[in-house]
Amino acid sequence: MKILLVGEYSRLHNSLKEGLEELNHEVRIVANADGFKNYDVDYLIKKKYAFGLLRRVKNFIYLISGIDLESLHTKKQIKQLQLQISGYDVVQFINEASFGCTASIEKDIFDMISSWNKACYLLSCGTDHTSIKYAKEGHFKYSILSPYQEGKDKQFLSAYGLKYLQKGFEHLHHYIFSKIEGVIASDIDYHLPLKGHPKYLGLIPNPVNTKKLNFQTLKIKEKIIIFHGINSSNYYKKGNDIFEAALDIISLKYKNKVEILTVRSLPYKEYINTYNKAHIILDQVYAYDQGYNALEAMAKGKVVFTGAEQEWLDYYNIKEDTIAINAIPNSNKIAKKLERLILNPDEILSISKNARQFIEQHHNYIDCAKAYLEAWTNPAPTTLS
Repeated sequence: MKILLVGEYSRLHNSLKEGLEELNHEVRIVANADGFKNYDVDYLIKKKYAFGLLRRVKNFIYLISGIDLESLHTKKQIKQLQLQISGYDVVQFINEASFGCTASIEKDIFDMISSWNKACYLLSCGTDHTSIKYAKEGHFKYSILSPYQEGKDKQFLSAYGLKYLQKGFEHLHHYIFSKIEGVIASDIDYHLPLKGHPKYLGLIPNPVNTKKLNFQTLKIKEKIIIFHGINSSNYYKKGNDIFEAALDIISLKYKNKVEILTVRSLPYKEYINTYNKAHIILDQVYAYDQGYNALEAMAKGKVVFTGAEQEWLDYYNIKEDTIAINAIPNSNKIAKKLERLILNPDEILSISKNARQFIEQHHNYIDCAKAYLEAWTNPAPTTLS
């Protein structure tokens, strides 16, 4: 089968592609670069107006006319790729706005790609209309909107996906849902908002290529090493301020027992190698389930503070803080959890092994690819509760 994967977030489509290729399918990815992370794609959509004078020109023209030059440039590149991205049996869009364009241009791009190919599907694995609306209505006890709602962050509002509540993107959402065969959630954070939707095909866990992520048996010598990776543009959204406050507590109380590594906005390949010597990874706070950075760290045997809420525990039938550490938005409670691990290093070793086993059992990239193939070939709405 020929499969076109449209867009890329945190290496999800790359891992899925690798699983599908192991199953002898022909797969291509068309996407723009995911920020500074520089994931591999087959057909790269380049940004022309991202920096310097051209960026200022783009912003000025948008301000006075509402015309986004970057979106038009993206649409032009998609048109030029028509021969390469036509004739596929299955197309999967990673988001309702897979290229970060204006709503009207995203609709044009969707229409082009869908008209050139056969069955189209959608992933819910990042901010979109359904998940943001669900969070805004207060269905989560906390969510990625929490820092915005609490007034913490005024600088990077675009990071919170609030644009998906605007009329243009709401219309885009309904339009795409009227055209696709079905929508798939990548984790609990997107599963919960989609439950009961007539086009929801169910949750397929993020695929992780464990062949590329070797498990490393943790060895604790003099100090426990804690790694905190910060993406500056998502500082509050990921709860980095809460992690830093917790680390301040720990560094004062256990400065002779811990070593803290903090890095900012590293490219993906450098990031995953930088934390190799760490025992504990601080990933994100405002989530119910794990994103890609957490999953890959868990595959390597790290103890990860991330989303691991009760709904996730119930879904997989596991016990709290045995596979991943639930990072709730409270620096004192996070510090307490860190303290427990520092004082009980055998727990670190146990959780490390459990984490790798969990990834192999539930996130194996070939098993996940099989689940996608099943969803694409038999797109019956899910009966999951």
